[in-house]
This record gives sequence, C-alpha cells and structure tokens, in this order.
Amino acid sequence: MKSALNERSGSLPLLETARMIYMSTENVKNEACRLLDRLPDDVTWYEIMHAIYVRQSIEAGLADSKSGKVSELTIDKTASS
Repeated sequence: MKSALNERSGSLPLLETARMIYMSTENVKNEACRLLDRLPDDVTWYEIMHAIYVRQSIEAGLADSKSGKVSELTIDKTASS
C-alpha cells in the first residue's frame, strides 16, 4: 500500500485534509477508518495515534477559528533573541 503520509510525518496531503475538515460527529468513526486505510501497512501505534491527534487538533483549531475564539498573533521582529 502506498503511504499517504508525507515521510511518515503524520501529515496528509493538503487537499485531502481540507476535504475532511468539517464533519458531523456521526462521521467520526467512518473518517477514522478512512484515515487508517490511508496509512501504510507497517504503521506503528505511535504513528496511528499521531495521525489521529494531528487530525483532531486541526479540526479543533478550525472550529475555534470559525467561531471567533482565536485572536491575531503579532510578532515583534525588532526584539532580539
């Protein structure tokens, strides 16, 4: 099976990720199965948990953004490190 992961980093291709962003809770189990189907046959438990964590984190962040729970971050480029 060809790996959908980018160098096992846990990230899915951008278009696939965007397609799966907003889903109802009824579809969570089905989408989890689809995510597992796209992982390589020799995937580890850690890689499975990481892929699910990344997916959930992205969805939570997008939901927060959509509901206005995020604020703009300003970086002071003049500050020294």
